[in-house]
Amino acid sequence: MYVCICNGVTDHAIRDAASRGVSSFEELTMRTGCGSGCGSCADLAREILGEGRARAVREFPLPLAIAA
Repeated sequence: MYVCICNGVTDHAIRDAASRGVSSFEELTMRTGCGSGCGSCADLAREILGEGRARAVREFPLPLAIAA
């Protein structure tokens, strides 16, 4: 679905950005343009970005350090 109509940014694009390491709404705006128009998409975009970041952390956890 389209999240940012002004710039044609979809929820898929936001999740993709999150999986590539985008961690803040400001960075998302810089990379996709999401939220740089009227701004009415900001709350939903932040929510989707947060969910995407949480999913990325669960899918690619850092290895645990082994005590010597």
